[in-house]
Amino acid sequence: MRRLSVTAAVAVALIAPSAVAQAQPDPAAVMTTYADIAHAMYADSLATARILDTAIGTLVSTPTEANLAAARQAWIEARVPYQQTEVYRFGNPIVDDWEGRVNAWPLDEGLIDYVDVSNYGDASDENMFYTANVVANPQFTFGGTTIDASSITPSLLQDDLHEVDGVEANVATGYHAIEFLLWGQDLNGTGPGAGNRPATDFDTANCTGGNCDRRAEFLVSASALLISDLEEMVDNWAEGGAARAEVTADPETAGPSAIITGLGSLSYGELAGERMQLGLLLHDPEEEHDCFADNTHNSHYYNQVGMTAVYTGRYVRTDGSVVEGASMSDLVAANSEELDTTILNLMSATTSAMQAMVATAEGGTAYDQMLAEGNDDGNAVLQAVIDRLVDQAAGFEEVVVALDLQIGPFEGSDSLDDPDAVFH
Repeated sequence: MRRLSVTAAVAVALIAPSAVAQAQPDPAAVMTTYADIAHAMYADSLATARILDTAIGTLVSTPTEANLAAARQAWIEARVPYQQTEVYRFGNPIVDDWEGRVNAWPLDEGLIDYVDVSNYGDASDENMFYTANVVANPQFTFGGTTIDASSITPSLLQDDLHEVDGVEANVATGYHAIEFLLWGQDLNGTGPGAGNRPATDFDTANCTGGNCDRRAEFLVSASALLISDLEEMVDNWAEGGAARAEVTADPETAGPSAIITGLGSLSYGELAGERMQLGLLLHDPEEEHDCFADNTHNSHYYNQVGMTAVYTGRYVRTDGSVVEGASMSDLVAANSEELDTTILNLMSATTSAMQAMVATAEGGTAYDQMLAEGNDDGNAVLQAVIDRLVDQAAGFEEVVVALDLQIGPFEGSDSLDDPDAVFH
């Protein structure tokens, strides 16, 4: 597998692994904890999505600014447990095949609704549906494909619109489609401010933006679909579920490999690379994850919280209860207490860098402002997180060696592996 730069601390930890080993935990118990935490995380994601759905129902029935603010807050709170689940995406094909329905990004928002063409443009060479504006058009034809959107239903979004024409940016479902409908475009670039859609965009009696009834239909359908998708994944991790069966079938090799693949790939290629380093290299706010809501700092932070929960075998649920048990940390410590301590220290350093990023955002400098060219302090805050994530991923590569796991390379990113390619 590709070798990341290993910190001196990790190298020291590998000097004498057997001399500091603990008692070997039951691998089956480790995988049971891993599956139990997945089930709890997705159950919490489902519960918060249902709260969001209720808030959306209130908004469309009584479209006031207060109800719009409440729906936005419910969306932000729904992201907390979901973002922690992303460590399960890599290493678990059932999750990876499903994930695009609920968290696909970035999206070409002109597929869904009106956009400011002076900011967004009015066409794309790669996407013929770039400005299809489903909300405004009950039927449309592109390239010989005619879509009947006279009724905006969950089926229309999932079967006919999501990734239509094979373009991944044609996102019609999931958290980010809902985010765009609640906030609208963020037209502030790297300046202060998030999206600012008015509540009257959903008010059929005092409609702004046009087609307020259809915009509400789209939002309600996307919310209903999010709930059904999360219900599916909760079932996959329940007793007898397919995802649980897959990771518990071989607890000594395939199971631990899935855990480390998830931890390493999310740390390195996905989070450090595609979600952070790419945007920082380009100084481009379009590359931030929760771009309409200016919630990216929380989105990244809870990815790290989820990784820590999986490694340590301890997840704090949204109601404050705890799911915990035998863990990957226990497996690593059985081989080398020093290596386990090093991993925990690396993860703690990443968490601290993430907390500094969150504090910066909550102090008035949003993630997209931190990305801005010339904002040296903001750039440094983000770079510190990226560097710690890379160190963390290097530690997980040492776990692969120490436990003799047979896995492929962690997810990569040109922004880390070949930065010059980003500008070509």
